[in-house]
Amino acid sequence: MIIINLILALIFFFVLIKGADWSIKYSSRLAKILRFPEFIVSFFIIAIISVLPEALISIISAFNGDAELGLGTLLGSNVADLTLVFGIVALFSSGGIKVKSKILRNNFFYLVLLLFPLLLGLDGKFSRIDGIILILLGIFFFILIYIQSTKFRKKFNQTPKGSFIKNFIWLIISLAILLTGAIYTVKYTTNFAYAAKIPEILIGITILALGTCLPELIVSIKAVKNNRDELALGDILGTVITDATIVLGTVALISPFTYDIYNFYLIGGAMFVSGIFATFFMKSDKSINKFEGLLLILFYILFVIAGFFVNNIIGN
Repeated sequence: MIIINLILALIFFFVLIKGADWSIKYSSRLAKILRFPEFIVSFFIIAIISVLPEALISIISAFNGDAELGLGTLLGSNVADLTLVFGIVALFSSGGIKVKSKILRNNFFYLVLLLFPLLLGLDGKFSRIDGIILILLGIFFFILIYIQSTKFRKKFNQTPKGSFIKNFIWLIISLAILLTGAIYTVKYTTNFAYAAKIPEILIGITILALGTCLPELIVSIKAVKNNRDELALGDILGTVITDATIVLGTVALISPFTYDIYNFYLIGGAMFVSGIFATFFMKSDKSINKFEGLLLILFYILFVIAGFFVNNIIGN
């Protein structure tokens, strides 16, 4: 039964990732048809689609009463985005990820937003009030970015493929595939974790967190290969902020939950520290170079090792 649950979890996880990949593809085409600026496309449209895998896993987990699986996936994917994904993208770039936008270089509001989930969760639970606070913070941030979007005037030059209606229909189909994948991924992953006696939060911060980062990783690598570094930055940072505020807040609003406080200290603290590293590297020489990328990857590896160590202590 353990092997069957694992195989089914991996199959539906693949369905989930493909659904996210197709959703990004068709939402990007719609954005090009509507002539949106490139950074806004990455920060709003692609980032919101990219966040759906971990968002759906977290929300479905909340409904099922498996809060730690959702929390591990959600915040674990943020740590992976800010370290592993940034690091890999930097290694794939020709000379590091260039930070051209004044907003990205100078605005430490990112760190403030990453600090709020950590502060609100120090008591070992997320209440509906905490959820409302996080959602409002996320909405305020995106309104601020939209107001400042006049700084991002670069347009997509390619001619979009297909009509608006055709791409919209394919987007709806892709989202349906993504939702189906998420529902059954949670079901069979939870069954596997129970059968194998593996803490759900470890499944969340490793397999699910890494897998749900694949959409933004793929988009960002393609972006830097085409010299569109701000598209990569917008996608990753937009995903991280959405996860840490709106998605986490929505989960708490739907189903307030408690969790092991030591696991939260580890994951929440790692998310904030990785945000400090990423922001510092972006400000240092207006880029994240290959060496800094390696340091970020190393931080993620240490984070995963620490996760197993903490849960081993808790288990004993």
